[in-house]
Amino acid sequence: MKIEKNSVVAIHFGVAEVDGNALDSTENGSPLEFIQGAQYLVPGLEKELEGKEAGYKFDVKLEAEDAYGPFQEALVQEVPRSLFEGVDEIEVGMSFQAETDQGPRTVEVTAVTAENVSIDANHPLAGMALQFVGEVVSVRAATAEELSHGHVHAAGGCGSEAHSHDHKEESDCCNSGSCQTH
Repeated sequence: MKIEKNSVVAIHFGVAEVDGNALDSTENGSPLEFIQGAQYLVPGLEKELEGKEAGYKFDVKLEAEDAYGPFQEALVQEVPRSLFEGVDEIEVGMSFQAETDQGPRTVEVTAVTAENVSIDANHPLAGMALQFVGEVVSVRAATAEELSHGHVHAAGGCGSEAHSHDHKEESDCCNSGSCQTH
């Protein structure tokens, strides 16, 4: 079966900066499974895999625009510490889920003062050219349930112990405009 929109695809891959600095890999783990066309992968890799079959080996270099996008200064903000209501200690490197006009977005704390917290909503790999190397392990049609939920399900579907729709981070910034620990 060829990879096309709404296919469930499993790949083993490694990603590195173009200079060779390894960043992530599925080596020694399970392959990454995703629904083609659900915008789970970076656009350039999804485009590279379109029309391919199990066994296809890829080695693709992507500029930032086709990977995680350019770094956007507008996504770096200083916000009042009071927005983090219920969070006793805020440290550089912590991540929170923030509700934005574009939906939920992960933000990382980059600086903390007594009154303010600097956050960065850019993806950690934004602005970087990346190289993806790997192989397509399998391709199958997505189930109706997977398509309605927008993601791949473990064996047994959503009701199984292996899958839950409770995908909350430990800390979430809530619609109320404050950040709370759950």
